[in-house]
Amino acid sequence: MTDTKTRDKWDRAASFFDVSAAWGTEKRWAPSKKNLFSWMDGTILFMAAGTGLDFPCFPPGQRVTAIDISPKMLERARVRAQQYPGHIELMEMDARAMTFPDGCFDQVYTSCTFCSVPDPVSGLKEIRRVLKPGGMLRMFEHTGSRIFPFNLMLHLMTPMSRIVGPELNRDTLGNLDRAGFAIQRVENHFLDVVRSIHAQAPTH
Repeated sequence: MTDTKTRDKWDRAASFFDVSAAWGTEKRWAPSKKNLFSWMDGTILFMAAGTGLDFPCFPPGQRVTAIDISPKMLERARVRAQQYPGHIELMEMDARAMTFPDGCFDQVYTSCTFCSVPDPVSGLKEIRRVLKPGGMLRMFEHTGSRIFPFNLMLHLMTPMSRIVGPELNRDTLGNLDRAGFAIQRVENHFLDVVRSIHAQAPTH
């Protein structure tokens, strides 16, 4: 069952999302995202497509299934999906209740996604379900920090930020562990707040 509260929040954000996110996505973080996405191979699921700002960072020639809970976000993503030199199939879907069969993807990618998914451990367990045994989850995420004063600042900002978008103090590494993933590699791009994370699903 779709989480209508979350869907409606992101439907409302769709009209201004490009303005608020484009500088970070397309300028500051593009090299880091391109490096992470360069691992794409096989059957690929991309979580929370948004308006498709990340699509230009994908390596060419891939076949990607991209989902989002917001139909209004997907409406805006269609043009960028059509411009991608490969194939991107857009689907409206809740990250915590995907309709894909078990073990159907080789790799799953996220981009600033699990700061926003309600009950993130549930969402990560759902990703583990749709990944093949030993499949890879690769994430570009802003997370909570262990560094003072950033940890305090993110904690204080989160009650306001979650109203319009992300929660800024998520323990994403801890959530991956609780969901049963093995973390293989973590790269910090801005202190320990913006990270690339490589994690593997259980092999059995």
